[in-house]
Amino acid sequence: MKRYSFSDMNRLSGEILETALSEPVALTKYGKERLVIIPADRYRSLTGRLPQTAFTLEDAPDTVHAELMEGLDSILADEPRNA
Repeated sequence: MKRYSFSDMNRLSGEILETALSEPVALTKYGKERLVIIPADRYRSLTGRLPQTAFTLEDAPDTVHAELMEGLDSILADEPRNA
């Protein structure tokens, strides 16, 4: 992992951000790591957060529509849904 100081960020921001697209980059202050820059997709994989997509009933893919309708049917029938 490459390391840059906070003051480097002022002078080399383009290089630092370009590097962070391919590998983690540590930002240091007074010689101690304070921040790590990683690509957004890597962050999401680490936190388990995936990009969210919203649909209307009309444009939802069949799998999403079927899951939604199954959930609604379960609520209307007052039955617990299998997870």
